[in-house]
Amino acid sequence: MENKIAVQDKYGPEGICFGCGPKNPKGLQIKSYWENDEFVLRFTPKPEYQAFDGVVNGGIIGALFDCHSNWCAATELFKRNPDKEFPSTVTAEFHVKLKRPTPFGPTLIVKAKPVEVDGDKVVVDAEMYADGKITATCRGVFVAVHEGHPAYHRWK
Repeated sequence: MENKIAVQDKYGPEGICFGCGPKNPKGLQIKSYWENDEFVLRFTPKPEYQAFDGVVNGGIIGALFDCHSNWCAATELFKRNPDKEFPSTVTAEFHVKLKRPTPFGPTLIVKAKPVEVDGDKVVVDAEMYADGKITATCRGVFVAVHEGHPAYHRWK
C-alpha cells in the first residue's frame, strides 16, 4: 500500500466522518484500497475499541463495515461513470452478522465487493477476518445522493 493512496484520502480528504474521515482526529480514519476485484481494509483496533478484555466492540465492527462498504459503493459507481463527478453516497441499510468474537490484537481485514448495481444504488457484501478466520459479515445498500441532500458533496 506504500505507493497507493487510500480512496478516503483521494476522494474525501476533508471528510469528518467518525469511521472514515481523514480530518477527524478522534475517528477511526480507515484506509481502503482496491486490490484487483476486492475492496480491502486493514485495521488494527486500539485498546479502547474493546467490548471486554480481548474482544473488539460490535459497534466498532459495524462502523468499519458501514464506512468501508460505503466507499466500495461510491468507487464502484465512479468506475462505471468516470466522466461524472465522484458520487456522494450514503447508507440506506446495513446488516451485520457477528459470527464469532473478533479478537483484539491482530490486524482486522475487511474485504468488500459490490454484488448488485441498479442506477444510483449499490448492494455490497463484506467479510471481516481476524487471524484468517471470518468473524463477521455484512450486507449493505448504499445510494448516491444529489443536490439538496445534506450529504451531497460530503467528501469535499
